[in-house]
Amino acid sequence: MKFYLGTHQPAWLARDLGVPFLVSHRRLAGRRTLPRATTSWACDSGGFVELSLHGRWRTTVTAYITAVRRYATEIGRLDWAAPMDHMVEPHVLARTGATVDTHQHRTVTNYLHLRELAPDLPFIPVLQGDTATSYERCANLYERAGVDLAALPLIGVGSVCRRQHTAEVEQIMRTLAARGLRLHGFGVKTTGLSRYATTLASADSMAWSFRGRHVPGCSPSHRTESNCLRFALAWHDRLLRSLAPATPPHVAAAAA
Repeated sequence: MKFYLGTHQPAWLARDLGVPFLVSHRRLAGRRTLPRATTSWACDSGGFVELSLHGRWRTTVTAYITAVRRYATEIGRLDWAAPMDHMVEPHVLARTGATVDTHQHRTVTNYLHLRELAPDLPFIPVLQGDTATSYERCANLYERAGVDLAALPLIGVGSVCRRQHTAEVEQIMRTLAARGLRLHGFGVKTTGLSRYATTLASADSMAWSFRGRHVPGCSPSHRTESNCLRFALAWHDRLLRSLAPATPPHVAAAAA
């Protein structure tokens, strides 16, 4: 599983760190100059914040395409970009005044629009839902629209980062993986990730930054570790080691 380290710091893309990053469009939009990536990265659309703040997408499809094309050209090494999807967390639905079904249809429609207008850009479809069955219904919407999800290199799974029950997330991921989909888990909770990591092709998280808010800064230049590169890389390394399959004792003994 490829694990993207979420960051608020686009400048980290230019550092030769050997770690893939996830950076939000909201952190890149409007910048006069952009870093040149030395590692692979993915672009999040920032939809959760956009809908939470405004109850709708104020960014236009054309503006988003223009921005992503600029990132692909000027930053380079862009693995993929999220569409302008619609999350289905309860407070987002309350903000938009729409239903889960409406948000799913809007998400699929946007992906189709992006693919039609910018087939050269690596936009991925994203599945939204509030239950395993609901996510399957969203997948069926794509299929009915002529999108062969199983033939695509990656399918995002949204609206899971604030779910409190690992078993529920595991059920969702296993149900979707059973359809032969290569999945990306957006903002997954790292606690319990080992239970379903094998169902994912990739995932991302900003959990290190939230944890770092409560850790005193390691230097006088910052008060906490919420934006500390050293803290972030150490967290990423520990996570990958925790997900690595353990070597059976008899194999370790033979190797020794």
